[in-house]
Amino acid sequence: MTRRGPSTVLVAALAAVLMTAASLLAVALLGPPAAVTGAAAACSAPSLPGTTVRVTEADMGAGMMGRSAMRRGMRLAVDRASVPHGQVSLVATNLGSVPHELLVLPLPQGQALGARAVGADGTVDETGSLGEASASCAAGTGEGIAPGAASWVTLDLPAGRYELLCNVPGHYLAGMFAELTVT
Repeated sequence: MTRRGPSTVLVAALAAVLMTAASLLAVALLGPPAAVTGAAAACSAPSLPGTTVRVTEADMGAGMMGRSAMRRGMRLAVDRASVPHGQVSLVATNLGSVPHELLVLPLPQGQALGARAVGADGTVDETGSLGEASASCAAGTGEGIAPGAASWVTLDLPAGRYELLCNVPGHYLAGMFAELTVT
């Protein structure tokens, strides 16, 4: 058995960090791998009424995400934080490697973003939901937005605060939520 010194271990660890950084940089510059952008990537939302909010859903990818990274390894981002009241069309695009969904829930006065109770099944209570986009390449409710696909929903939103979230088990806890303020 060959004994490796501290410098060999340090070089190996540094190489692993550099390879991971290079992989993430490649995805950022070149886009997701072909398997993620397959045929579903060709779908896009039609012309929708009202103000359009583009929502991006992403994860680190099955190959890069271990159990410890799951806690905050996902994100849900909006292209604008505030919109006027009335018709609002939300277009969710899944840039990740697993199915996602978009759920719209009112955010009560005093409740912090990302602070909803999560049940034993890894989801939040959907009572009071105003709408959902979870049908690949279609509007409304479905079986989840496939990697590379989009889904959309148009809602009549009064002034207030709303939490947009992915309620696939474990995804809310992993950081898939964002706030939308309607004025």
